[in-house]
Amino acid sequence: TLKQKIAQEVSEMVANGHRTPHLVAILVGNDGGSQTYVAAKEKACHEVGFGGTVIRYDQTITEEQLLVKIAEINADQEIDGLIVQLPLPKHINETKITHAILPEKDVDGFHSENIGKLMQNKSHLRPCTPKGVMTILSSIDCKVIGMNCVVVGASNIVGRPMAMELLNARGTVTICN
Repeated sequence: TLKQKIAQEVSEMVANGHRTPHLVAILVGNDGGSQTYVAAKEKACHEVGFGGTVIRYDQTITEEQLLVKIAEINADQEIDGLIVQLPLPKHINETKITHAILPEKDVDGFHSENIGKLMQNKSHLRPCTPKGVMTILSSIDCKVIGMNCVVVGASNIVGRPMAMELLNARGTVTICN
């Protein structure tokens, strides 16, 4: 249902003279799980009418080469969103890479500015999995307000932002490591 709604909105945007939204995903290395996840993102882009590009690099790419590519994508006004698929090879600093992405193009919501906005319950790009959970809860009319919520794990990718999403929805949250 959500994909159909987004596809309709994109179709209307394009019909009104706006350009097609475009997402770029960067995949470094050949991790099977990451390849599957990025392929699903690319497929979803096409299903809703977005442009979707996957840039693949060998795991030997240098951090500097990756930062140059991110800067290039940041400057490209035809690209609306960027995802650098994690995990990255050990010789690349993930924090440095995620902070190189402009906050307004940070589709994963990992940039400190976007995480800060999540902490303040302000509109922003939010980490995908926690946002997806909240969308699912909303779709089944599940009201979090006043509920006791348990989040297992406190990772920066899912656990911590999930706890913040639930707190922002006025749930009482316990995080278990």
